[in-house]
Amino acid sequence: MQKIVECVPNFSEGRDKGVINAITAEISGTDGAELLDVDPGADTNRTVVTMAGAPEGVLEAAFKAIKKAAELIDMSRHAGAHPRFGATDVCPFVPVSGMTMDECVELAKRLGERVGRELGIPVYLYEHAATRPDRQSLADIRQGEYEALPEKHKDPGFKPDYGPAAFNKKSGVTAIGARQFLVAYNVNLNTRDKKLAHEIALNIREGGRSLRGEDGKFVRDENGEVVRQPGTLKAARAVGWYIDEYGQAQVSINLINTSITQPHVAFDEVVRQAEALGLRVTGSEIVGLIPLESMIAAGRHYIRKQGLWEGVPEREIVHIAIKSMGLADLSPFDPDEKIIEYKLRKKTPSLIKMTVRDFLDTVSSDAPAPGGGSVAALSGALSGGLSCMVASLTRGKKGYEQAQVALEAVADRAQGLKDAFLLDVDRDTDAFNQLMAAARLPKKTDEQVAAREEAMQAATRLAIDVPLSVLKRSLEVLEVADAVADSGNVNSLSDAGVAASAARTAAEGAYQNVLINLPGLTNAAERRKILDQAQAVLSAALAQSQRIWKGISDKLANNLEN
Repeated sequence: MQKIVECVPNFSEGRDKGVINAITAEISGTDGAELLDVDPGADTNRTVVTMAGAPEGVLEAAFKAIKKAAELIDMSRHAGAHPRFGATDVCPFVPVSGMTMDECVELAKRLGERVGRELGIPVYLYEHAATRPDRQSLADIRQGEYEALPEKHKDPGFKPDYGPAAFNKKSGVTAIGARQFLVAYNVNLNTRDKKLAHEIALNIREGGRSLRGEDGKFVRDENGEVVRQPGTLKAARAVGWYIDEYGQAQVSINLINTSITQPHVAFDEVVRQAEALGLRVTGSEIVGLIPLESMIAAGRHYIRKQGLWEGVPEREIVHIAIKSMGLADLSPFDPDEKIIEYKLRKKTPSLIKMTVRDFLDTVSSDAPAPGGGSVAALSGALSGGLSCMVASLTRGKKGYEQAQVALEAVADRAQGLKDAFLLDVDRDTDAFNQLMAAARLPKKTDEQVAAREEAMQAATRLAIDVPLSVLKRSLEVLEVADAVADSGNVNSLSDAGVAASAARTAAEGAYQNVLINLPGLTNAAERRKILDQAQAVLSAALAQSQRIWKGISDKLANNLEN
């Protein structure tokens, strides 16, 4: 899975477009990072910027943006409604796909160290990156805001994690952290009554509501603290409000950890609560962006509720999620604009978006890429697609009742493999282009030679890793082909056979692409280890494909004789 990280730096400037554009230009001009959203606020005098991409690219873009903000923003002259204490006030890293929270914490630490060392800005790590319990909350670190910094820096307990323990009059301080992806999600109601919407919010939000006794007074515990009744949803904050533009009330929810509560879970719970109050939910809306994983989770949930197979294309799963939650109720919901992974792909030229003819014309041109590696990955995708087709054509057929549950799992797995192979069609070409770019780096000085060699080794590893992953996945897609050949619709046996043949082509092609790039690795032990691994996988794939081929051929021959 491709590693994608989001970064959401907040800059203490929301009025001067020239300053905002200069900061965001640093992000737009950085390879591996994509500027997704810029949200300035004049009253808050603050701009929230959203970028995403490969970890190293986003890390570099974040540093360059922080550096530019330090050059252009003078905190001694800043005023705004939003709490703040630095030119770059906060800069959190957020895992999107293929990333762990620990990896985001590491990015936060690397950025913090560099900002402190190169820019002389005190840096405080917060949330998951916090080095002390009292620094997990941004509000606690920012207490007193910029104006309190001169005094706070005199306190040894306020020593920053990185950078000088001294007041930086111009730039203030910066909080850098790691947090979960926050989904801003509103559920629409068939009422204008804000109180009813807020009643639902109190019932569902994790913080719940304060309890009152029969006398109408708050219930307190032995320490005199007001007792609260928790809501039904964990990791959820919610309020009810009325939106004049829409002419209806909404339950506005911030889902602060989608690994705990996904949007579809919140939607279903609001539906339940609304029905208890005699209300109806008419739809919902995502404010900003949403991870693909959340949309897939929602689509699969509603597919299961409908008693359908989950082994359908990813886009169909997303479509079902959109329709089931009414995400297009108030305005169009374009997956390519609202789903963060899709938006990143949309900004990048892609082979898999071409027509078949355009792809083949490109392959047949004198351009060195796309080449055998991309074609091998495409062969794997075709294998997965065919196996899924065979499984789907077996669904509901008389005589195959015992195989239904197993084949449903096979279809779902085949779809996932197909999508993974398709991503590698582009990844293989991207890897080749990176290798060529590294080869073109200057080598006139010793420093340039060293930098070029480091870049060449990194690009070579990527050029090996992509086909090696295709080779390993070929074994998986062969298992899928074997399953549908054994239990699938006998009338689709030839399709299962072609699936196996395509998987073998993927394996052989990927193996050869590993071999052609291996000499570029300078580490002999590393070369030997990769070669041994590739040979073992290829041997297993060839044996598996041969066994499947023979089994299918024998069945087809028997059918012919009968």
